[in-house]
Amino acid sequence: MTTIKKVPLFCLFVFTLVAFTDAHKKSRKSFFNRHLDGEINIVVVKSDYELKVYDQDGWYATYPVVFGSKSLDDKMMEGDRKTPEGTYHIASKRPHEKWDKMMVIDFPTKVDFDKFNERKAKGLIPKTAKIGGGIAIHGTWPHDDIAVDLYQNWTNGCIALKNEDVDELYDIVNIGTQVVIKK
Repeated sequence: MTTIKKVPLFCLFVFTLVAFTDAHKKSRKSFFNRHLDGEINIVVVKSDYELKVYDQDGWYATYPVVFGSKSLDDKMMEGDRKTPEGTYHIASKRPHEKWDKMMVIDFPTKVDFDKFNERKAKGLIPKTAKIGGGIAIHGTWPHDDIAVDLYQNWTNGCIALKNEDVDELYDIVNIGTQVVIKK
């Protein structure tokens, strides 16, 4: 007669989380392990919780990301914690005391102002609403990368990566790099 030993549920959860994290880590980089060539572009796909890096030869790397609001809808106004959708560019980059590194995007653009004013005119947002700003790609709080592994949306509309990933991204992007954010 065979005896089956029960595994505590917590141990099973930890094993699954570690296995998932290791598998996700291995799949995020190009298996060609090649160097970037030419102009770099970033595409953020909110529904997949991914930030993808492309160069003139195609896909280079994919990083897991999280956002602000759980709804993943387009930013409507300041304070809604939603990440905007559209085409942007890296406007500035710098180390950050809380979130490791920060790459600010040029939100809001003319297209964003047009959407914002149209939504106001239709009554979808209050007439007193402001458009907002300060949207960036940045890391997490120190020792809090697990928020990305668990898909915990916590920002005020920014795009957050694990700190080791934001360090890599920071080193390869320049001011002016195009960033496309889509649902």
